[in-house]
Amino acid sequence: MSLTRIKDATDPATWGPALDEAVHTIARGELVVLPTDTVYGIAADAFTPAAVQALLDAKGRGRQMPPPVLMPDLRTLDGLALDVPDGARALAAEFWPGGLTLIVQAQPSLAWDLGETHGTVALRVPDHPVALALLRRTGPLAVSSANRTGQPAGVTAAEAHRQLGERVAVYLDGGDAPGQVASTIVDATGAVLRLVRVGAIPLDRLRAIAPVAGTDDDAAASPAATTEAADPADPPAPTDRTAGEPAQ
Repeated sequence: MSLTRIKDATDPATWGPALDEAVHTIARGELVVLPTDTVYGIAADAFTPAAVQALLDAKGRGRQMPPPVLMPDLRTLDGLALDVPDGARALAAEFWPGGLTLIVQAQPSLAWDLGETHGTVALRVPDHPVALALLRRTGPLAVSSANRTGQPAGVTAAEAHRQLGERVAVYLDGGDAPGQVASTIVDATGAVLRLVRVGAIPLDRLRAIAPVAGTDDDAAASPAATTEAADPADPPAPTDRTAGEPAQ
């Protein structure tokens, strides 16, 4: 496996060619690894079903664990989601970009196929300059943690490369992932906002913005509900209400 797939993206003054190559790679329906504020992620065009399937294949996982979608900014929310509750909007306004993933009802008109999502999608705006620079040029990307299923999530481009190799066309090396704690996940598809996974943002900070049912209030939100051999950055498996695996 050639390390020439790894492109330096540590300096905004010089990362232009690496980002250009990543943008063209996404446009061709191929895969890119990129740094985020949690772990490294493996990314595909969210609106190219074959690319999303290639992402799942690269990780060695099935359609029952659909990837989340990373967005460039809060303004993209209403283009991808339907009937977002006011409490979820308040959380997004407070914590995006950052370590919050929201599971929401997906816009039914969108021409995408992320897997068995049951009509929902997991959305996040990452707080990382490389990720945001790429997302501003590509639009929403399906992104899962950069690792083979059951293995530790990559926190460097080299670690991701060792696991994923030539399954990925371009690796953007932004240095060590600055925050190796997974995002906090909130399910906003029901009548009550529900904590699915505690991560970068603790429950008390969420509740300072909006009412969120925590693990003491909802047994289904317990960490015991997580899937067997889930990635460190993965949430519980999808149910009839949740989108499943937000990677980061």
